[in-house]
Amino acid sequence: MTQRRTDLSQDERERYARHLVLSSLGEAGQRRLKSARVLVVGAGGLGSAATLYLAAAGVGQIGLVDDDAVTRSNLQRQILHGERTLDRLKIDSARDRLADLNSHVVVETFAERFTPETGSRIASDYDLIVDGTDNFETRYAINDVCLDLGIPYVYGAVSRWEGQASLLCSGGPCYRCVFPEPPQAGAVTPNEQAGVLSSLPGTIGTIQATEAIKWIVGIETPLVGRLLVYDAAAMRFEEIGIEPNPGCPGCAGQRER
Repeated sequence: MTQRRTDLSQDERERYARHLVLSSLGEAGQRRLKSARVLVVGAGGLGSAATLYLAAAGVGQIGLVDDDAVTRSNLQRQILHGERTLDRLKIDSARDRLADLNSHVVVETFAERFTPETGSRIASDYDLIVDGTDNFETRYAINDVCLDLGIPYVYGAVSRWEGQASLLCSGGPCYRCVFPEPPQAGAVTPNEQAGVLSSLPGTIGTIQATEAIKWIVGIETPLVGRLLVYDAAAMRFEEIGIEPNPGCPGCAGQRER
């Protein structure tokens, strides 16, 4: 990832004081965050937590992709939004909230769906993608765009009491290595019917933001080659090792080049 040299204002030095004293992050790391461009696909439960912490951390440019409006049932878990933003587009609600949280962050919005046709255009100016979606079709589109552009994919998913997260397309497996084919129709119950604990997307979305920050700054141990599974009911984390699939339809050809 190409970095632009960026100076920190006095306001930013005060704002990010707890980052500046972290030995592994410091001023150099904060400048990397300021120069970074992160695209968040989905401004719902996962996207709410991930985006809020990316903005609070000082990521310089955040893109938001979502074409849905805020509904009352969203408010149980989608903390970017509130009663005053009901019926507004989620990206507009989110942009106002992020501007209030950190005016130093540039927010770019896309009121459309992320598809194989639109994805490359939307993501072309970004350094990595954070997945805040709730459907398999978009996840495969994100994966394929990340492979085409050579950028990482911060994966996350939630249902009922369980969530998952990993850092894909970054020197390890891609989404298609782990999930080669989408499940058959009806095999997975959507969250509208299955339900989801209100705080669960917050936990997974925060993990996604952490992985994005670590990758941007280039510090600590990323979730590459590891699928982190969280069971909120038992309050237990499990780590599953995942490897690139030599026959992967998504990334096998790229590894051979």
